[in-house]
Order: sequence, then C-alpha cells, then structure tokens
Amino acid sequence: MSIVCDILNSLTMITMVDSSPVERALAILVFGICPGDVMGLTNGLASPPGKKPLFSFGIISDVQYADIPDGHSFHGVPRYYRHSIHVLQRAIQEWNSHQDLNFVINFGDIVDGKCPPGQSLDAVKKVNYEFQKSNRPVYHLIGNHCLYNLPRDKLLPLLKIPGLNGLAYYDFSPSPEYRIVVLDGYDISAIGWPQGHPKTLKALEFLEKKNPNSNKNSPEGLQGLDRRFVMFNGAVGREQLEWLDGTLQDATKLKQKVIVCCHLPFDDVASDQEALLWNYDEVMNIIHQYNCVKACLSGHDHKGGYSIDPHGVHHRSFEAALECPPDTDAYGHIDVYDDRLLLFGADRMQNTEMYFNS
Repeated sequence: MSIVCDILNSLTMITMVDSSPVERALAILVFGICPGDVMGLTNGLASPPGKKPLFSFGIISDVQYADIPDGHSFHGVPRYYRHSIHVLQRAIQEWNSHQDLNFVINFGDIVDGKCPPGQSLDAVKKVNYEFQKSNRPVYHLIGNHCLYNLPRDKLLPLLKIPGLNGLAYYDFSPSPEYRIVVLDGYDISAIGWPQGHPKTLKALEFLEKKNPNSNKNSPEGLQGLDRRFVMFNGAVGREQLEWLDGTLQDATKLKQKVIVCCHLPFDDVASDQEALLWNYDEVMNIIHQYNCVKACLSGHDHKGGYSIDPHGVHHRSFEAALECPPDTDAYGHIDVYDDRLLLFGADRMQNTEMYFNS
C-alpha cells in the first residue's frame, strides 16, 4: 500500500503533468479515482457537469504583513512584506464577487514576526481591517507569527476566534453533509502563552529534550522527521486531542465528512519536515481511526504541497501570500462536493482536485 501511495504522491505533486494508462489504473485501483480526478493527472480543472457545490469557501495563508522593506527567509526565499496586504485586498475583492461563496478561512500568520517594535497591534488591526471588508464570515487560524506579535488574550478577541480559555480550536458545519474542524497547533508552545504558563514550560521542557541547539528555532543537526522539533512549531495538547476524537465520533454518527484545518501541516510529503506539527503522528492516529476525514488543510510551509496518505486522506499546504512578488497572487477558493474538493487557485496558488469515495 505504501509503495502505491508513493507512486500516487509522485503523480499528485503541484506541477500538472499528463498521466499514463498505468498511472490512471493505479489511481482507480487504490482510491476508486476516475481518470483525471487526481491533481497531476490532468492539465485542467473543471466543476463536475450538472452538479453544484454543497458550499464554497475562500482560502489564504501566511500574509505576514509588516511595514518593512522586502527581505528573505532563512533559506533565501524572497519575502514581500508590504506587498502581501495587496494580495489580501485582491483576494477579498475576488471573494466578494463570487456569488456562491459561503465563508473564508485564513490559515494563519496575518502579520510577520519582524514587525517593528511597538507596531504589532497596529499591524494586526490593519490586516484585520482588510479581512473585515469580506461580505462573508471569516474564520481565523493562529500561526507562530501571530503569536510573536500579540499574546493570545489580545489576539483571539481581535480576530473573533471562538475558542475558550485562550485556546483556538473549534468546529462548525457549513452544510449538513460536512463539518470543518479547526485545530490549534500552538496549544503546547513556547510562544503566545505567558512566560510561566504550564503550556509554555511544557513546550520548553520538550524542546530541551528534542533539540540540542542553543537556538531552539534551528533544526541544525536534527535528522529526518526530528527537524520538526523547533520553537516555531508547536503541538496539540491532550485535552484538544480528546476533543478531536469526540468531534470525529460525533461527525461519524451524523454521517458527516470532515475537513481538518491547522496552521501546521501533518504530512511530510505535503510539506517540509521542519514545518510539521510536533505531534502530527498523534493527530493522524486519531484521524485514521475514522473514515470521515477527507482532507487536512494547512499553511506554514509557504511553498505549497499536496499528497494523499496511505489511508486516502488528502493533505494540502497552501502557498504563502508573503512570497508573491508585486502583481502576483496566492489565494483561492474551494468548491466542496460529496465526493471531491476542487481548489481553484489564483496565480501562484496551484489548482488541486482532491477526490475521495463518498
């Protein structure tokens, strides 16, 4: 099974390529996917003829606005701190013109950690002001850069995140057939909580065991999946894991399909290893106990990626708005059907068709 999934993942990478008969046969054999239903098997993306989406929603991730000159990531990738808010503005304009769009999900990091001292609150308010121009509801996820700028007790009310006790996980059902589950990937984290908070102390103790570097944001010397044990990542706590399990049980009883959203990715084919949730394996162990979860969507990785795991769950990490040169974009919308998700991306955001057995 894992060999076949490796082959399928090679087919479903972001670059669109034509498929061979063998590739199509493998897709059909493993997941019941018809020819052209997997991203990478066709060069185009079209809605199923005669079918309307159950609902549609806009997506954007990693705006990371800051009023500073352009710069680069640790890996030398250009970052356009002032331009990113223009990407968001164009996204809002596009979503507002989409007659059938139901809501928007922001996958985190609305401002950058390099915001000049004293400007964090103004920067968050400035980006949030643009989101408030949406004529559809906006659901926010928190990312590490959000928490570099504001503590949870200020950030969550500002973004109207409906979590309790400073936590940012929740769920909602946009249609009777589906449930959206939003996870808080910085539940256990060295950032965002007060300095002496038990969750902060637990995260610092964890990093001390897992990462020998004096700079805990550095993965230097860490190998393979251990590269995820850096301070700019985090974990889902025990209480949240129990909540996730109960939520998926409930969705199963109601015969709902589930889309799981988190700033941090859960699959190392869809993202770099150093971008993964610390305990992605625990989260996926729960998800794989149920057949209701069809896709896991995330940000954080910036370059974007896509995979299908051995259980047939789709993983899509989104391209960052921050890394769009002037006059380019990275946002999109997803049309949701009973048997697939269709991501229609703008410019650098790649189209993706995620097909599953209904």
